[in-house]
Amino acid sequence: MPERQLTSLSEKPLLILGGSGQAGSDTAALLRRWYPELPLTLAGRDLGRARRVADALGGATAVTVDLRRADLGLPSGPGWSAVVAALWDQQQNALHYAQQHGVPYLSISSGLVEIAPEVVATAHRPTAAPVLMASHFCAGILTLATLGLAREFDRIDTLRVRAALDESDVGGPAGVADLARWTTAGTAGLVRRDSVFTWVNGPDAEADVPTGDGTVLPGVSVAVLDVPSLARATGAPNVRFDMAVGRSPARRHGEPAPFEARIDIEGVGPTGAPLRVGRRLVHPRGQRPVTALGIALGVERLLGLRGEPVPPGLHTPESLIDPAHATRRLRETGATFLEAADGGNSPSGDRAACTVR
Repeated sequence: MPERQLTSLSEKPLLILGGSGQAGSDTAALLRRWYPELPLTLAGRDLGRARRVADALGGATAVTVDLRRADLGLPSGPGWSAVVAALWDQQQNALHYAQQHGVPYLSISSGLVEIAPEVVATAHRPTAAPVLMASHFCAGILTLATLGLAREFDRIDTLRVRAALDESDVGGPAGVADLARWTTAGTAGLVRRDSVFTWVNGPDAEADVPTGDGTVLPGVSVAVLDVPSLARATGAPNVRFDMAVGRSPARRHGEPAPFEARIDIEGVGPTGAPLRVGRRLVHPRGQRPVTALGIALGVERLLGLRGEPVPPGLHTPESLIDPAHATRRLRETGATFLEAADGGNSPSGDRAACTVR
């Protein structure tokens, strides 16, 4: 489906909280590339920094923001087309602000263990505004890429995603704070095992996370929204998401640290025969462009620039975004899909790039 012209909603500025940070600024740059006329307002505590990022984009403005205030410390005016929280909305003031003004809201930093206030706030005002809860890994991109692969199956029995982050690529100060907060909130991972969501810890949570050159990084199962999202979308009784953070092989060789993720799916194909698929998703510039893409795709849907209008209520990335569209956009940003020679069971042995349907 082609992108639409700007709507009356998107003629108002899109407000990006944390717009001068890594996730916010990269999202703004991506949206500017897709929709040159889309008005953007970057909000941050450091007005000078926000102005520098806005000036570099062109056609963007900057404001200061105070997340401790119900009005966010923003001036009154014609309003916004949507509110994007590219940082942790600790007191939920940004969410309540969006609900009060009846505009869409997108968040990326709540994490699985912190979504209760967001869910309850939306349940209390279900008709106020669309709320896109995108606190998935990389704002939902891995879930969408996995669902694109899942279309090859008639039935899925086991689904596993393993992501490898270089220790220098966990994000800016906000990303580092998110990771520290999630670690403090809980150390157990969430898996779906035999159709039951189960917390795992200790040896059960440990995992090997392979990288492209055959290196295996020690990882753990993590409690991310991708697990219930993938389970719900595919019906798979066994779902697991593992993550490793360490020194990537590329950086050890003096090269830029890429983002890598491995997706393995087992089940039954359209003919009724057993089917196993393994792919590696690699982005040479790390997780920043991948996360920004996830946010930008959510904004695109919330503003009605692609797809049907989004109704009020609680939404997740996979409930709004077409996986095929997300895969195309991933490739546009420089991501590559590689096929695992063994169908996904070996941590090494990847061969040339293939087409992901």
